Amino acid sequence: MSENKSSMKIGKTAFIGAAGIILLLMIVSGILTLVLPSGQYERVIVDGRTMIVADSYNAIDKPDYPVWRWITAPAEVLGAPGNIAVITIILFIIFVSGSIAILEGAGVMKDLVARLVERFRQRKYLLMAIMIFMFMFLASFLGIYEGLVPMIIFIVPLAFSLGWDSLTGLGISLLPLAFGFASAVTNPFTVAIAQGIAELPLFSGSWLRIIFFVLVYFIIYFFVSRYAKKVDSNPERSLVYKEDQARKAMQKPEESSSALEASHPGMKKALIWFGVCMGVAITFVILTSVIPAISDLSFPLMALMFFIGGIGAGRFAGLTGRRIVRSFANGIVGMIPGILLILMAYSVKHIIDRGMITDTILHAAAGWIESAPTMGAAFLIYLITLIMNFFIGSASAKAFLMMPILTPLSDLVGISRQTAVLAFDFGDGFSNMLFPSNALLLIALGFTVVSYPKWFRWTFPLQIIMLGVTSLFLVFAVMINFGPF
Repeated sequence: MSENKSSMKIGKTAFIGAAGIILLLMIVSGILTLVLPSGQYERVIVDGRTMIVADSYNAIDKPDYPVWRWITAPAEVLGAPGNIAVITIILFIIFVSGSIAILEGAGVMKDLVARLVERFRQRKYLLMAIMIFMFMFLASFLGIYEGLVPMIIFIVPLAFSLGWDSLTGLGISLLPLAFGFASAVTNPFTVAIAQGIAELPLFSGSWLRIIFFVLVYFIIYFFVSRYAKKVDSNPERSLVYKEDQARKAMQKPEESSSALEASHPGMKKALIWFGVCMGVAITFVILTSVIPAISDLSFPLMALMFFIGGIGAGRFAGLTGRRIVRSFANGIVGMIPGILLILMAYSVKHIIDRGMITDTILHAAAGWIESAPTMGAAFLIYLITLIMNFFIGSASAKAFLMMPILTPLSDLVGISRQTAVLAFDFGDGFSNMLFPSNALLLIALGFTVVSYPKWFRWTFPLQIIMLGVTSLFLVFAVMINFGPF
């Protein structure tokens, strides 16, 4: 068994870099509250969800929101309306990070990785193709995204053992999760909600989205495998070569699973126990994707099953209760900087909401769309969704905010409602892996040694490619009057 050291921590350099970027975004958001006029749409409750009323925008007096509150916004987020989401994410991170630290301390993660490496060492690019497809499929068809982010903790060590690096591990897990969510075919949190508001038949137009999904899959696989082969041929060509050395040293991949089992007779039971817990968690997450009424329970249950799985696996692997508590505490302490980053990221939206300029931005955007030609209007919907995605990460929240306005506007400017939904989907998803205001991106990077600047440098060319591909699909949708209407 290893000592009470956990890889569940964020490096000082990575934290300072990310915190500096988000602080700048907070200041920019604060300046916008001073420059832009305040305004508000009327809102109504429909089926338990808050939706805005189109054509109800009114300018209002600027609220009393002093500059010093820009800095206190991360703390205010915890007490703001709708704070359940951020509190849930924080508790999720606490339970998952502590549980993973137990698994590390017990040697369970090493054993799991060793077993996979032993089976796929000679077919590792096949394993890469399968995993990328699996993550993309679950996100695109079932809308599973947040609940699978903790899998990064297992995939990155697996990438190490197969001769790759942290970026390759993220490329096998985080990248297809996010891009699969954006390449939505039947995603209930984007396609279903947006089509419902636009009064389109549920999941209509799937033929074009399936073509797009397949194309994105091959683009991601080519992008990740090409980079992985460079690292294969020369590990020093890795963009995170130096940063990875400490993590690789902790992992000690030369230890075989047979040696681990010989040292710890209960390891097989530990793996089975943890596997069953994860199976229950993933099954429930899948259920939440098709039963909206219980969707809010996906995070809490995933955290609970990690907790139960971690403690049970630790006990089976021979850890004492005291060692389990110490490992759990060390895992939490290591992720405290990540929690601070999450609060800072959420404060960007909090600041523009307190300044009452969120609706002002949306109202101005509606004016641009209304005066644009048909093709231009489609791209403006795409662009405006991108902009709103910077401030509002939740896909369903953006759909309820934007689609009541975009639906009548699409009729007015001559583009089909289905095209408006497609433009909304494109604008919502891909930029999640680029914008530092996305809390889940920070969580995922926090599980690794990859800093935001390194991630940005690595993924930016892929973002440019996807911008070109989505633009071509959007042009095609306008040209064929993508429908049924």
